[in-house]
Formats: sequence, C-alpha cells, structure tokens
Amino acid sequence: MVRFVHPSKDDITLSGLLEALADPLRLKILKTLIEQKGFLSCCQSAPCPKIAKSTLSNHFRILRESGLIRMSKKGVENHSVVRLEEINEKFPGLLKAILKHAD
Repeated sequence: MVRFVHPSKDDITLSGLLEALADPLRLKILKTLIEQKGFLSCCQSAPCPKIAKSTLSNHFRILRESGLIRMSKKGVENHSVVRLEEINEKFPGLLKAILKHAD
C-alpha cells in the first residue's frame, strides 16, 4: 500500500510554499482544490486534461512535499485536499492573498 509522506505543520516553510506556488499550473491546481472544498483525484483537479500523468504526478508531489496538500489513496486514485487550516494557522492570510492576485 502506498503511504504518502507529509511534512508536519512545523516543517512547512514560507520559502517552500512560495516555491511550490511559483509555477502557474500548481497555482491553478491549488485554486481548484480550494474551490471544490473536498478530496479530489488528480484528474479532477487538473486544470488541463492533456497534461501527461507523469508531469501531473510531479506537480502534486511538489505540492504535497511543500505542505500545501494532503494526499490519500482511494482505490487506484490519489485524492488531494488543501491543508488550508494548517497553512492559515502558520501563515495567516497567505493563501488568500496569493490567490487574490492569481490570474
């Protein structure tokens, strides 16, 4: 069984979050996850269905390793949810400010 490694809230860094969100595709993925307010599979939260699965997996890995999302295995799919409460506790208003200015 696949076990995903997620950083603890204390290990989440501002530079790690900003680096992960510097990519426009990852920013769109995060925005989709926040808008849907629930666990979504990688395919459901991908902003462009023509992205190669390996590329999409890499983007989700970066989001997970930075501490932005939590992933779990549901059958053959990986479901993701934004760690919004934890991020807001550590960096109040950060995601809201970033997403406000994202196109």
